[in-house]
Amino acid sequence: MFAFVKTIVISAGVLLVFAGSVHAETISPRRLLEVADLTGLVISPDGSSVAFRLERASVVRNTYDTFWYVQAMDGKAPPRRIADGGVLLHDTAGGSVPGHAVWSPDGHWIYYRALVDGQMAVWRAAVDGSGAQPVTHDPANIRDFALSTEGKTLKYSIGATRDAVIAAEQAEYDQGVHIDDTVPVGQGGLFRSGNFDGRLETQRFRSGSPSFDRVQLLTGVPDQWKAVDVGTGKTRNLPSSERPPQPPTTSDLSDEIRKAIGMRTLESSPPWKLEVDPDTGRIALLTRTGEGKGLMRKPDVQLAMLPKAGSSRIIKCQAELCTGKAVSSIQWRPRSDEVLFTVTDEHEGQAQSIYRWNVRTGAVHLVAQSAGMLNGGGRYQSGGCGVSFEAMVCVVAKADRPPRLERIDLATSERQVLFDPNAGLALDMAKTTPAHLIRWTDAKGQEFTGQFFPARRTADGPSPLFVDYYVCRGFLRGGVGDEWPFASMAEDGISALCINSAPYRLDAIERYGIGLSAVQSVIDLLASKGEIDRTRVGMGGLSFGTEVTLWTVMKSDLLAAASVTSPMMSRNWYLFASMKGDAFLKPLKEFWQLGALDETPERWRVLSLAAHLDTIKAPILMQMPEQEYVMALDYAIPLIREHRADLYVFPNEPHQKFQPKHKLAAYERNLDWFRFWLQGYEDPDSVKRAQYAHWREMKKVLSVQQAHAAMRPSRQRQ
Repeated sequence: MFAFVKTIVISAGVLLVFAGSVHAETISPRRLLEVADLTGLVISPDGSSVAFRLERASVVRNTYDTFWYVQAMDGKAPPRRIADGGVLLHDTAGGSVPGHAVWSPDGHWIYYRALVDGQMAVWRAAVDGSGAQPVTHDPANIRDFALSTEGKTLKYSIGATRDAVIAAEQAEYDQGVHIDDTVPVGQGGLFRSGNFDGRLETQRFRSGSPSFDRVQLLTGVPDQWKAVDVGTGKTRNLPSSERPPQPPTTSDLSDEIRKAIGMRTLESSPPWKLEVDPDTGRIALLTRTGEGKGLMRKPDVQLAMLPKAGSSRIIKCQAELCTGKAVSSIQWRPRSDEVLFTVTDEHEGQAQSIYRWNVRTGAVHLVAQSAGMLNGGGRYQSGGCGVSFEAMVCVVAKADRPPRLERIDLATSERQVLFDPNAGLALDMAKTTPAHLIRWTDAKGQEFTGQFFPARRTADGPSPLFVDYYVCRGFLRGGVGDEWPFASMAEDGISALCINSAPYRLDAIERYGIGLSAVQSVIDLLASKGEIDRTRVGMGGLSFGTEVTLWTVMKSDLLAAASVTSPMMSRNWYLFASMKGDAFLKPLKEFWQLGALDETPERWRVLSLAAHLDTIKAPILMQMPEQEYVMALDYAIPLIREHRADLYVFPNEPHQKFQPKHKLAAYERNLDWFRFWLQGYEDPDSVKRAQYAHWREMKKVLSVQQAHAAMRPSRQRQ
């Protein structure tokens, strides 16, 4: 669908990798899990080299390997590994934290944070590969750092010491945990139950925050800034006057803009993303615009520039190539008047393109297009590529093509592959399980897109279908959260479809109904073409994907089996979360139109799965994190007791599972589950005998229910 602007030149090293792959190997869940991801792209001051971090899961050691590399921008030699990146950090929802490095002004070193032996320090690695060592030696973990212009001084911030945090945890253990709005009641444990910063820690919600993100004890201790001489190692405390200046944030700008221009020229709410030009202080910003009634976000994005933070003059990008576009990321081209901006096109299945806008002339030019991800790497990040005046280096990936590194010339758009650590898997997927974008509309004219992995024909007739509904961006190893191995399913004879969700509607019934309509309409489409068997359809999802999956089970007869990882709306969820007070109750009303249980009982009856257990005909596999499973027990336990659901709980896991062994177990069990229910297949591995015996018992119960249901009219498909 997309053509590269210029021909991609493949380096000799990459050609050798491709040449080594002759016979396609099985696309197993483990191969999908152990894909190498690339993040932290940053180009050297002279533009000759790029540094980046590689991260890869190790199932055997149940950890992630991270390494920093440096590669010449001409691509004539493979990248040089210069340092271990330490423990791979993840946020409290389970997402990986991208790498971040800073070059020394002379181009001889890179500086980065790394968690090694339980200590978060700033390290520096020699670009020539001669070694790496910590620059800071502090009893507290480093929160942030900045290198001075001349490269001789490193400034860094810390919070509470590691010993103080551990002591605070132990004090709670000894004296009891006092329950307030910050305590995550309802999760598996309150004492050191969250795997964060490389160890099990006691966690808290941020007081007054509507989110369920967690922080460690004593996170509220204010930043203390210090400075270390990188030559001598001498450290001193920094007075506030010497602390690194903080760039203006969206909240900083919003009041200034309101006062200066009354928001009239922005035509909507305050900007949601901004980027400061370090050379001039100019600020590029993105603001959501358009008619957003009924939507969580306004549908359009305005790209603009402020000459400086306090300016009352705003310059908009008015060229056709930057208006009416879903601009998702911005960054300045060094030593120029150009802003590089990324468009993530929902109509093209989340495909990304990069443009450059000259803020003086107003001219906009296309730099590069991709059928998938074209950015700074990571799984769901929208950060910018590494950039110099001459070129940018981006991570490129699409549904069936794992990440690789490319150099893109900003003047000519010529592209060159620099590094492809996943070349073997890419070649095997191209041979065995290629994917393609499909588009369709439902009966109301709502447009949808999805990435479709057609099944390899292992039997006569249409294949079963598995559907995931949420976000389908970049390389799709298993949907948001990586739970359902699309390519493995396709290789084993089950077509897999990842559907990009429609714009998020504020009305819960409306947005769930749109999801159900997307599933129903695409089943009709694929079945009419003879590609899938509509009687053998499965579905799964995480978070919002879980909600739409369970709504589809509740409101239709479309599914033969389902698999979820998160709780849906439930009384337990309300009970535990209500401890947060208005910080929870306000979004509950806004996004679900729910009040207290006795305040909106009819709305609770409509949205709660527990009130519709008699409508559940499809068996449900629940593979949930320990932090969340209790919230689902008011409907999970009755279903389990009646052999209509199967529940597995993964200890010390957050919203998205993070530990490689857990992720692989979830992958493989989901593959077994859908092969069992959609194909009647059982893996002969003796270790799985008990699993299949239980599922056969569930099938007997389901058969009785189906016999009774056959005597009643089919439920209306919505």
